[in-house]
Amino acid sequence: MTEDLSPAERYAAARERAVEQATALAAFREMYEFGLDPFQIEACQALEAGKGVLVAAPTGSGKTIVGEFAVHLALEQGKKCFYTTPIKALSNQKYADLSKRYGADKVGLLTGDNSVNSDAPVVVMTTEVLRNMLYSGSQSLLNLGYVVMDEVHYLSDRFRGAVWEEVIIHLQESVTLVSLSATVSNAEEFGDWLDTVRGDTQVIVSEHRPVPLFQHVLAGRRMYDLFEEGEGQRKAVNPDLTRMARMEASRSYNPRDRRKGKMVREADRERERRQRSRIWTPGRPEVIDRLDSEGLLPAITFIFSRAACEAAVQQCLHAGLRLNDEDARAQVREIVEERTAAIPDEDLHVLGYYEWLEGLERGIAAHHAGMLPTFKEVVEELFVRGLVRAVFATETLALGINMPARSVVLEKLVKWNGEQHADITPGEYTQLTGRAGRRGIDVEGHAVVLWQRAMSPEHLAGLAGTRTYPLRSSFKPSYNMAVNLVEQFGRHRSRELLETSFAQFQADKSVVGISRQVQKNEEGLEGYKASMTCHLGDFDEYARLRRELKDRETELAKQGANQRRVAAAAALEKLKPGDVIHVPTGKYAGLALVLDPGIPAGRVNGHRGFEHQDGPRPLVLTAERQVKRLASMDFPVPVEALERMRIPKSFNARSPQSRRDLASALRTKAGHIVPERHRKGRAAAADDQEIARLRTELRAHPCHGCDEREDHARWAERYYRLRRDTVQLERRIEGRTNTIARTFDRIVALLTEMDYLRGDEVTEHGKRLARLYGELDLLASECLREGVWEGLSPAELAACVSALVFEARMADDALAPKLPSGKVKASLGEMVRIWGRLDALEEEFKINQAEGVGQREPDLGFAWAAYMWASDKGLDEVLREIDMPAGDFVRWCKQVIDVLGQISAAAPREGSTVGKNARKAVDQLLRGVVAYSSVG
Repeated sequence: MTEDLSPAERYAAARERAVEQATALAAFREMYEFGLDPFQIEACQALEAGKGVLVAAPTGSGKTIVGEFAVHLALEQGKKCFYTTPIKALSNQKYADLSKRYGADKVGLLTGDNSVNSDAPVVVMTTEVLRNMLYSGSQSLLNLGYVVMDEVHYLSDRFRGAVWEEVIIHLQESVTLVSLSATVSNAEEFGDWLDTVRGDTQVIVSEHRPVPLFQHVLAGRRMYDLFEEGEGQRKAVNPDLTRMARMEASRSYNPRDRRKGKMVREADRERERRQRSRIWTPGRPEVIDRLDSEGLLPAITFIFSRAACEAAVQQCLHAGLRLNDEDARAQVREIVEERTAAIPDEDLHVLGYYEWLEGLERGIAAHHAGMLPTFKEVVEELFVRGLVRAVFATETLALGINMPARSVVLEKLVKWNGEQHADITPGEYTQLTGRAGRRGIDVEGHAVVLWQRAMSPEHLAGLAGTRTYPLRSSFKPSYNMAVNLVEQFGRHRSRELLETSFAQFQADKSVVGISRQVQKNEEGLEGYKASMTCHLGDFDEYARLRRELKDRETELAKQGANQRRVAAAAALEKLKPGDVIHVPTGKYAGLALVLDPGIPAGRVNGHRGFEHQDGPRPLVLTAERQVKRLASMDFPVPVEALERMRIPKSFNARSPQSRRDLASALRTKAGHIVPERHRKGRAAAADDQEIARLRTELRAHPCHGCDEREDHARWAERYYRLRRDTVQLERRIEGRTNTIARTFDRIVALLTEMDYLRGDEVTEHGKRLARLYGELDLLASECLREGVWEGLSPAELAACVSALVFEARMADDALAPKLPSGKVKASLGEMVRIWGRLDALEEEFKINQAEGVGQREPDLGFAWAAYMWASDKGLDEVLREIDMPAGDFVRWCKQVIDVLGQISAAAPREGSTVGKNARKAVDQLLRGVVAYSSVG
């Protein structure tokens, strides 16, 4: 190739290579055995040029390479790099990866659970840890050059997303930000915001999957491709699947068809049975066996239930599935025994260790949040090593953990979202199936969806075809954020900072289109105003009089109609069975006999009546022998009984003979009566003084005599209609602009009322609140302020603090939680009382919990467990008492430990035992399975 170049071109190419070899990127590329993709090179070049980057790429595409290049640059430049992740498991994994590459002395770890080499030049941490550092002005921030925010799309998370925005807003300008995100449809919008708040930021979007993904549906014994083979972006759904769905929907044979006189040939039924025998949802062992025979293992099967994940493993064991040979079994046992050596033997029995180990040895495991963290980490390690080949997992596995598979199986396309069963979104589908296809190992990845009754192949194709989803900010100010901001920047600057949030950026951007419409409307209003101008006088004033007159007439007409309705309903209520009436209008107008007055239940003593919401609905027999329930619209005017008749006890409304006889008697009795015509009363408008005044003013107005008056009036009507629409649009703009700042103002007003803030000054109470992070920050601060926890033992304090963090998975549990007696019960009662006071204050200051701001009610459901564990009770006893998976128990204990640490730092130094007892409580909780960690 170079031989075809001229000498000048060869010289230029050589110089270009020399320049490239001198870059940090060239040295970095040599550290990897594989070549970098174009999007990785582009992002790394932008970083080396001093720009911030936002990289949006599919799961498994290797975007973390860009984060690792930021680490490389920091070490080369003698600066620090913080690598943040959304979850501790991902932090642990990244810490292990970077330690392996750069050496354990250069890499540290900071999570809520662990602190390892925290002064190292490269520190992996959860995003919350960095946020807390920023607010406390930590010395660790000195010489910070780069921050990598992995899985930055987490800022959409309703509960934790605000933390990402806080970090992005508050980082020093000198820090280069590397944002790594899943593919989102509004990456450019997010990049525009980063450009605004962080300076020069390059957006790199890659839709390319390094390992192509093939979509399938498994029905019965056959695996169908979801899409037909073909070129182009728009792929057609496999017609076999469409046929199957149509066939299942149209049940051609129904045993009741014979009764309807339809004859179904035996041959048709036989064909139907044969077709149906090919369509069923295969069982879990059957699916794994099928994937194994097709060479599609290792596989992750996503099941949206922890219990179902455990049940799936048991089903596979009972079916005799074995995916490992003897050599692999021996390796599994060796690794498992090494990783679990620190867990006491008595606890292993409680944790179901031996059943779990049997599954692992066969190459089968579950993975969900209810598992002990150690067990989960072992499953992840064995899966990556290829020693576990089938994992049944909840969707939490899809959140960033590096655990790719050859295939991903989805049992259902519906999951419980905490409130109801809902279809998974295209974003969730992309996240889950993104695990399929291991770079450098697999040529292709496979997503397999199990056939379910009433499945729509078109709906599935829509999920599979929508590769991206929008990133939406969930940012909301909190009490802790407010005092920290005011302490650092003062109220005015804090307000300005909050207005730079992505949430406000998105709200303001949505206003742009509305503002444009307002502008167009205002131009139209000017044109309408010119067209309604009258040479005789002020037509605007004349039009206003006309409008006032019309509004007054409409109002009186409504009042009249309402009065007539009330009078008609009152008349209907007086009717009794046997009354002969004349129905004034409607389909059944004419003579009728009242069978049941249809008065709403409870209106007449002892009368069951007919329950409805629209006044009485009498059941009548018409002179034409029809029995009908009439509505209030059939009686626009009051009705009176013309005559009375006895209804025979033997009368049956369903019997045509009974209806005929009674209708004949009705005609005989009252057929000759001519109903009195209802006379309309004098219209209220005729005697209304306001209408008389407006008509007089109209006639006296100069414009009344204009020849083009009605033409002007039409333009005036258009003007006022457009003006009304414009005012509504302006209100929408007002509601969307400064929303974050207005919420901040309300929070500041409440904190000022409670003496946490005095103008720009943060009081002692406020400084205490600044050290308390969490959903119930203000409640924790008030408990310290009022001495609620004074005199409690460490175990009692742990029980009370648990109410600040715990939230039951299922809301509104039927049984009241078991509580320790004595001081704990009294203190928890006091905490609930304080929460009630705060709740009332929030309502007064219009701080709305539904919008994600404010204090939820403390949940006492973990108090007994925290108390028992801190009182040195055994794991077996504690888990038996609380009926909770070990993983959940460990997670809640660690969260209680985290808040106890905050309380020990925030508690008064003198005259208080809370700080000392909080530290003791941490020590008492941090034992056994809670203390054990695979990192550090």
